[in-house]
Order: sequence, then structure tokens, then C-alpha cells
Amino acid sequence: MIVLDFEKPIYKIQEKIDELKKISEDTDIDYTKEINILENQTLEYKKELFANLKPFQKLQIARHPQRPNFLDYVNLITEDFIELHGDRFGTDDRAIIGGIAKIDGKPIMIVGTQKGKNTKENLEYNFGMPQPQGYRKALRLFEHASKFNMPIVTLVDTTGAYPGIKAEETAQGTAIAVNLCEMAKLEVPVIAVITGEGCSGGALGLAVANKVMILEHAYYTVISPEGCASILWRDASQAQIAAEALKITGEDLLKFNIVDEIIKEPLGGAHYNPEEMASTLKESILKSLEEFKGMKPAELKKQRYEKFRAMGVFEK
Repeated sequence: MIVLDFEKPIYKIQEKIDELKKISEDTDIDYTKEINILENQTLEYKKELFANLKPFQKLQIARHPQRPNFLDYVNLITEDFIELHGDRFGTDDRAIIGGIAKIDGKPIMIVGTQKGKNTKENLEYNFGMPQPQGYRKALRLFEHASKFNMPIVTLVDTTGAYPGIKAEETAQGTAIAVNLCEMAKLEVPVIAVITGEGCSGGALGLAVANKVMILEHAYYTVISPEGCASILWRDASQAQIAAEALKITGEDLLKFNIVDEIIKEPLGGAHYNPEEMASTLKESILKSLEEFKGMKPAELKKQRYEKFRAMGVFEK
């Protein structure tokens, strides 16, 4: 397990616990009482630590390389997943993956950004940064779902759309803008979940939804803290200050009506217990789909429109 800097005190106590256990085994001296005290202290400290994380610490958890990715969740919460490829213009962007699946026997279209867990996978998935063809593929799947009356679930974890020259040459901005427009007009329920990083239009291009949820330690923002710091102070090392100012955490986003619900993570983050995280996520998705069951297409579109119009808090 990769240990983050602010977690190191926990692991130092855990090393002491392991040391006592080994001594106990080697010498037959009973240290059970001492071990139990340390374990209880560790648990309490961990609960307090993760209940009071600063925005930049949440950012580190959201970026943890062992955090579950899109395909992990698909394998854990759905059945009979069939991946659908291509944008019908000759390309298949691997940074966005989607297809038909069942969740508790109910057919859905599930689409999301995919990150890798090692260099080889990250190169295949372009580090989770979609190109225009990825957004075109996603839109094709959304329209397919709308045609066959299947609810749509999107799982978003991206640092943003790919900023390369080739992406700009092939109309990156237009592809995202078209997605925003067309997603607003979909005639089926759309549920979006920010599972890790949700940056800029690259995330929003998959998140124009009837309900937007965010995992407890994920973040959602118009620009990454590093990007913000580079613009404001010409110094990316000021990212911690930018993270505070941007209000990127679930608690702030809920207050500003940017998201509708925070999904609790296992203690320490989703990467500590992916199965538990997937179970909680599945429960939230099923509950959300039930909320929109039976709504007519016109009602779904109106609710989606009014939701986004009501976002934010404005002060004179």
C-alpha cells in the first residue's frame, strides 16, 4: 500500500503493533492488552484524521494510484457488461469506456473515464484524459441509451480533457460543448458520480445529469489547483492555497448545489476497501435511479435544466 505523507503517523503506530505481536510470538510474553490499546488508539486517530482532512489532503486521496478505476467499479457493481467501441468516425478513444450492463438485473448504459494503475495502462488510456473522439463515442452511447429507454450512469475520474495540439485540431472544445447540449436533451434518467478527480470541461462533458454525486474524498473543480496556482501566482507549488480557495470538496460543492449527494468512503479512502466502496456506490446508484423511475421525458429534461440553472450562490 502506498502511504501518503499525512498517513505516516498511523503506520508508525502500526509498525509498533506488529513489533509487539512478533515479540509476543517469539517470547511467549502476552502483550495482548498493550496491542489492543494501541489498536484502539490507532483507530480513533484514523477516524479523527480522515474526518478533518484539508482540501489538499483529499486531493491526494483522489489521486491515489491504487484508487479503484472505472473498470474496477464496472466489474464489482454490474453484470453482463458489454463494451461498445468507437465514435463511428473511425476512432476509439480508450480514455472513455462505456457499454451496456445490468445492475441488479436492470439494464443501464454505463460510461466513464478510465485511468491506468501502471505506466503501460496509463499509456493505453492516455492517463484518463479524453480526446474529442472519446466525447463523440460517449454521446453515441448516450443517444443509443435514450433511444432504447435505458438509464445512463457515468463515472468520472479525470484531470481534464487532453490538452494536446491534435485534440485541439480535431475540435476538443466543440466535442465537449456538443455533449453538454445533447446531454441536457436526453430523455432518460442520467446519474453522474465523481469517483476521483473531476476537472474542468473534461469532467462536465460526462456530468450533465439529473443527479450528480461525489465520493467523500473526490473533488470537482473548474481547474486543477496546480493550474489555478500557475495562473494566479505563476507558481504551481501554491496548489495547496488554491485548493482551499477553489472549494473543491464534497462539503463545499453540496453547499453550492453543484452536487446532490456525498457518498461515504471506507475509512482511509476507497483504495483501502474497493469491495465496500463498490457496494456503497451501487446502493446509491440504485436509490438514485429509483428516484427518477416513472418520470416522463419532458419532466426529466425540465428537472435537469432547472438543476443546473440553480447551481451556485451569488452575492451582490
